[in-house]
Amino acid sequence: MGNLSLIVAVANNHVIGINNTLPWHLPEDLKRFRALTTGHHIIMGRKTYESLGRLLPGRTTVIVTRNKDYKLEGALVAHSLQAALDLCLNDPEAFVIGGAELYQDGLKLANKLYITEVDLEVAGDAFFSAIDMQKWLETSREAHTSAQGLPFTYLSYTRKV
Repeated sequence: MGNLSLIVAVANNHVIGINNTLPWHLPEDLKRFRALTTGHHIIMGRKTYESLGRLLPGRTTVIVTRNKDYKLEGALVAHSLQAALDLCLNDPEAFVIGGAELYQDGLKLANKLYITEVDLEVAGDAFFSAIDMQKWLETSREAHTSAQGLPFTYLSYTRKV
């Protein structure tokens, strides 16, 4: 298997979403997301796909759903994260892009995390699990402020061996 990475934006209170949308507008993070994931497999849950409403160009979309009859033209469908990973064998880096349940499963298997910490307290109904810092090594940290004045930080982690 290649490498599995998680890419996620998280508010101060671990919120990653509300009503299947992002609770903030951060074009800078979307640009970074595109740069990191283009040319790779992106693994997402069905509800995350439906919130996007389209296939993202330049990437191979793998949708994880329990619905055995689910089909989507232009995407690969798997019924577990492990089955999704089996569809990404030739990709040097596949990305889990949401939602909360897939992130939780992915944390056990990933060897890299790309986290954008958004300096906000927001209401939400989807959360990112706290990461066990005993298992992860921070490899980069970049603090930024968005064009709208919202502070955010890009963090990268690799799994400790």
